[in-house]
Amino acid sequence: MKLEIEGVHYHIEILNEDKEQALVFLHGFTGSSETWQNMMPYFADYKLVLIDLIGHGETDSPADPERFSMELQLRDLEHLFERLGLRDFALAGYSMGGRAALAYACTYPERLSVLILESSSPGLKTELQRNERRDSDLLLAEQILSGGIASFVGSWEKIPLFKTQETLPETVKAAVRRERLAQKPVGLANSLIGMGTGSQASYWETIRQLEFPVLLVTGELDLKFTAIAEEMAALMPDAEHKQIVAGHALHVEKPDEFATMVREYLKKKF
Repeated sequence: MKLEIEGVHYHIEILNEDKEQALVFLHGFTGSSETWQNMMPYFADYKLVLIDLIGHGETDSPADPERFSMELQLRDLEHLFERLGLRDFALAGYSMGGRAALAYACTYPERLSVLILESSSPGLKTELQRNERRDSDLLLAEQILSGGIASFVGSWEKIPLFKTQETLPETVKAAVRRERLAQKPVGLANSLIGMGTGSQASYWETIRQLEFPVLLVTGELDLKFTAIAEEMAALMPDAEHKQIVAGHALHVEKPDEFATMVREYLKKKF
């Protein structure tokens, strides 16, 4: 289905509409609702809501990078959830989608019952770090616009963050690649500029105030995000950090283990 929020048409998939408890999934950078298709059989007893974030998948890609700011993305999500009648739901996000999910949780905590964060962070702590990251994101955005999607995807899938995916079955790697190649250059470029890690505010202090249960899941081989999750868990009132022997994209690399871990947590906390 499509819903228009302040001029942007969002693509949304809703499954198991008759179920009472709702679980919302937000994908990562270069992803879409397709990211979560392998997860759907594991959560058949939940109402599932999959959203293509701005600039990704079948959601619009406005020409103005300012329309992609994290603040506006959060406001769009709030309007979407309001239109869909969602309250006291579980929100799950991966990587960029995890940053958005956590930022949403910090901004609209009254909406949520549970937060699931896969390989996510509350942003960068200092303005110097954010400035440096904005510069690198802007450079990458320019490369996407000048070189096109195919060239970008060819280099993106080779970054160290995704090295653990090299040994995945060819069918899985092909599906991930198709999803990335289906993106629009302007959507990815403006997403980096507008809601990249360097552009969003830091939520390191705000996470101390989140009182609902939070599950942090990271791959043992993803040392950077595992360290971030450990630090986050120490600050949050009701957070658990669990690890799987995998890299950054656990739902891709170890879908059964990831889904089982999330299901068990939801059964306890939701």
